[in-house]
Amino acid sequence: MNGFLHREPLVSDDFYEFIDPRFHSLVLPNTQLERLYSGCRWAEGPVWFNDGGYLLWSDIPNQRILRWTPDGGVTTFRSQSNFANGNTRDLQGRLITCEHGTRRVTRTEPDGSLTVLADQFNGRRLNSPNDVVVHRDGGVWFTDPTYGILSDYEGFKATPEQETRNVYRVDPLTRELACMAADFVQPNGLAFSPDGRTLYIADSARSHRPDGPHHIRAMEVVDHCRLGASRVFAEIEPGIPDGLRVDEMGNVWTSAGDGIQVFSPEGILLGKIRLPEKVANLTFGGPRRNQLFITANTSLYLIHVAVGGIQRP
Repeated sequence: MNGFLHREPLVSDDFYEFIDPRFHSLVLPNTQLERLYSGCRWAEGPVWFNDGGYLLWSDIPNQRILRWTPDGGVTTFRSQSNFANGNTRDLQGRLITCEHGTRRVTRTEPDGSLTVLADQFNGRRLNSPNDVVVHRDGGVWFTDPTYGILSDYEGFKATPEQETRNVYRVDPLTRELACMAADFVQPNGLAFSPDGRTLYIADSARSHRPDGPHHIRAMEVVDHCRLGASRVFAEIEPGIPDGLRVDEMGNVWTSAGDGIQVFSPEGILLGKIRLPEKVANLTFGGPRRNQLFITANTSLYLIHVAVGGIQRP
């Protein structure tokens, strides 16, 4: 397959930037940043399958989902992926995927068939579902900015049919699609707090508008199925927030213009992990969830950390 396999340690003394003393307890001083694979056009949507011992991630412009295993092997999990972007797993361990090309959210069944969870709202096509998470009650939450219809590079250029760029929830029992928030400019990555009571949502509109938002909002989750009070959790400088994840202590790890930025549950910037490429997304994986997989422009990276991510199936 096209691309380059690596187990290449990128030796450097300046991966870490310590801003708050608490950051020392989250990272390992004697680890290395490794480039595992390169050859993507825009790497996104990493998701770890602990029961299978592998990682999946999207290469959006190349229309494929790739699979990495610890022995260093990379294979194509799905070709003609409909410009797949964000991925996650539901409570039964099934793959949930956002597709730019078809402007829908799908679920991969055990037999490999696809079930469409959402492709329209109020009788109109979605914009281009971007990132997706599953709440502890089984509800599927996803963002719907317009990145996949802005050009023919990550989808198909089209005029938005939705008046706003929304955050949605698919009910786990009725499969009903409901709009949870409609006041974002370009909602992007999202992640729940460990107790499920807060949903962190990135607004990355500065990617195409110099005066656009470049922050993460923290929104109260009420009764598992609606959003309440909202506040700006963190402004991201430099760059924008794209994908983000939460560790078991409630710290938020987000992509940024200079790599990974890590914030305390109170929104205090603790430190950074610098990378040689623009970061799109990240996820915790490995048997103990203490391996941080990072998708950055053309490559997949790995670094071991001192804290685990929130467990998934």
